[in-house]
Amino acid sequence: MTVEPPFGAQSRRKSQFTPRQAPQGGGKTSAMIASLDAEGRQTVSAPFGHALTDLAKTRDDIVGLSADLSKYTDLHVFAQAHPDRFYQMGMAEQVMVSAAAGLAREGFTPFATTYAVFASRRAYDFICMAIAEENLPVKIVCALPGLTTGYGPSHQATEDLAIFRGMPNLTIIDPCDATEVAQATRAIADIPGPVYMRLLRGQVPDVLGEFGYQFQPGRAQLIHDGSDVLFVSTGLMTMRCIDAARRLKADKIDCAVLHVPTIKPLDIATITAEAARKGRLVVVAENHSVIGGLGEAVGAALMREGVHVPFRQIGLPDEFLDAGALPTLHDQYGLSVDAVATRVKAWL
Repeated sequence: MTVEPPFGAQSRRKSQFTPRQAPQGGGKTSAMIASLDAEGRQTVSAPFGHALTDLAKTRDDIVGLSADLSKYTDLHVFAQAHPDRFYQMGMAEQVMVSAAAGLAREGFTPFATTYAVFASRRAYDFICMAIAEENLPVKIVCALPGLTTGYGPSHQATEDLAIFRGMPNLTIIDPCDATEVAQATRAIADIPGPVYMRLLRGQVPDVLGEFGYQFQPGRAQLIHDGSDVLFVSTGLMTMRCIDAARRLKADKIDCAVLHVPTIKPLDIATITAEAARKGRLVVVAENHSVIGGLGEAVGAALMREGVHVPFRQIGLPDEFLDAGALPTLHDQYGLSVDAVATRVKAWL
């Protein structure tokens, strides 16, 4: 077993100026990879890493693997606490997921981490053949989902949900915040088959805690109700929809927020029941391309169930996105709170 150098030490990936490298210098976080704000809320540091570390204290089957990105997927927390159960696989996502499959066959529950673009674009066939076809309990947890970095198309996993939704046996989770990341990490360890989970890492806002939220695999949950608009949202867009709903309240627009953390299997019963309530515009919001993600899944489900309602999508365009400062990009592509509120008012 090879253990990655201690946190702060040079790694092979860090020592090269490549697109995978995080920016250096001054101890400041670049706006291109800044953690996501949520209207001044408190944040939690590395919720995935700490949750997995705590879980491993009571479960000897938990192991962690990284494709030279443990510091950028928060797996370094686990590596420091459980160095004998951490595998540094280098810049080789295909090798990492194949090794995870082998560990699963030997009775372990591997958590394999990298960036979402590398898991979905580079390792897809290995995940399909070595893990999903055999229904092995490998948990693939990936940072930088959707538009959560400003580094441009090489790092922006804008189509990962579309890529993975068609894979049989694979559960897909898109957590909203620090509360849900921690809860989902513990929950997916008990799912018998493979899981792909999008990861918010670093300083992650705590949004759902104030609502007493408890993650339940496969379940959508109404965060709060409203009579004019129903937001059906997932991932970080749930925090944006909550804030947009509060802002729209000042304009006498009453918004409900239905959080859908499990993209597959989709909670069709809850979604259709909420969408079928009369008099509301249904707006699906996601940090993903409008092609192949939650929006199209919900739209298709409503059509199949005979629920015909006014329907709109908030998501990323079907194009390669610009590079730049993340807050600027969220405004540009319609994911910021201001952009969400503005579009809803225009639609009503």
